[in-house]
Amino acid sequence: MKKLYFILFATLLSLSAFSQSSPKVIHLDDNSFKEKVFDFTNSKEWAYKGDKPVIVDFYATWCGPCKRVAPVLAKLQKEYGTDIQIYKVDVDKSPQVSAAFGIKSMPTFLFIPKEGKPTMAKGALPKKTFIKAIKDIFNVNHPDATN
Repeated sequence: MKKLYFILFATLLSLSAFSQSSPKVIHLDDNSFKEKVFDFTNSKEWAYKGDKPVIVDFYATWCGPCKRVAPVLAKLQKEYGTDIQIYKVDVDKSPQVSAAFGIKSMPTFLFIPKEGKPTMAKGALPKKTFIKAIKDIFNVNHPDATN
């Protein structure tokens, strides 16, 4: 019986560790954006703080196209794993960073390579467009090259 409990415990522990290491889309506010991406209040020149390519999704909770893109971004984060990071910024809750980047329509996406300047795209992009942008801007191939 003890052996059964040990096996069950070990299985649950490994599943727990796996689920915690699974990459997730991360929500940022004005302050966490300054810490993780770029301090837009104290720097005039672009200086990316991250160590991997990033897509920032500027969205609003009331935005229909934003709601349609959200599951696509979550799926892409899972598929690419730790090769990229996807951040979400709610424009209503983070007015400073939204203003700093001139966000006027949602969704707007900021593609930030590890080196170089970021690129913006507007509108509810389809998955294929994200995959192409990740390849072209970040030089990161989709794990399933058949997509």
